[in-house]
Amino acid sequence: MSDGSGGGSVRQRKKSSGDGTGSRARKSKTTGSTTSGSSPSAAQQHQMWARIVLMVGIAAIVYFTTFRTREKKFATQREVLELRTQPLDCSRPYLEEISKFAGCIPNRCGRFVSDKIVSPAEAGILLDLARAGFALGQSAGGASILDLHSGALSKGTQFVNVYRLPEAKQLFTSQHINVYRHVKAKVQQAVAENFRLSADALHLTHPTFFSRLTNATAKTIHDEYWHEHVDKETYNSFHYTTLLYLTDYGKDFTGGRFVFIDNEGKHNRTHVYIEPKRARVSGFTSGAENMHHVEQVTGGVRYAITISFTCDREYAMADPKFALDDDEDDQNAEERPAEP
Repeated sequence: MSDGSGGGSVRQRKKSSGDGTGSRARKSKTTGSTTSGSSPSAAQQHQMWARIVLMVGIAAIVYFTTFRTREKKFATQREVLELRTQPLDCSRPYLEEISKFAGCIPNRCGRFVSDKIVSPAEAGILLDLARAGFALGQSAGGASILDLHSGALSKGTQFVNVYRLPEAKQLFTSQHINVYRHVKAKVQQAVAENFRLSADALHLTHPTFFSRLTNATAKTIHDEYWHEHVDKETYNSFHYTTLLYLTDYGKDFTGGRFVFIDNEGKHNRTHVYIEPKRARVSGFTSGAENMHHVEQVTGGVRYAITISFTCDREYAMADPKFALDDDEDDQNAEERPAEP
């Protein structure tokens, strides 16, 4: 009997095992239980947010250590500088082009600033000339130019030829003429000395102009003076650029600093700034080694003169004559292109 009862029990277990329905039911019940509890608990949510904060923090650290912009003072308004220089390596395209012009190749590219090239009295006379010229026309967008060579004068959203305006006959005195030419010659000599050039190899080139900047909203692309740029890429004739400031940063206007952008490696940048000061002259090689921009003026009026030089005689231009009483010169002035 024990054998018979034992055998029946074995057959029952085998049948149950072969069916498998009980096992599947148990698995199904287990799975269903897991699904119904899939919503994260408060602890899990806390852990998830902690991970997000950690990742953002790491990303911020990587960003600010990889992409750095530093600021460096080159010339402040309070300083009185005999001469300050910063040598730089020439950009390859600039060096390749300028190497064609004997006597005009810099010993090294770079920039300089000085408060001793032009006198405050000379700057004051040129400021009077600029104000008189801009009294005849200004840009509607806050960036006005007066080019005494081409005659271009900002007016509204266009340019007019200042030499066609009857009022212009009263603008230019012999004192203005003499000071303008004398200042240009002194700046030219300063460029030659700082970059060890022959002064005769430098030629005044277009555009050379007065600028008047305010905080008015830009109306045309000509008013957007604050974009980063390279002079040689903007004006093909440029080899050396100079600026003579006629008003004082922090006194006559706010904002409007001149800023060089130096790239150190792939991501690191240094902004090297000049605070304008009456009679201050800055000069630099016009290649990509001196990318720059002017900060937007936030108040007041900023006056300056851009005086540009070329090594290529093909782009040379003469000093303006200002002789508006002479019919022949007046006709020639009228024919000059009114371009910025």
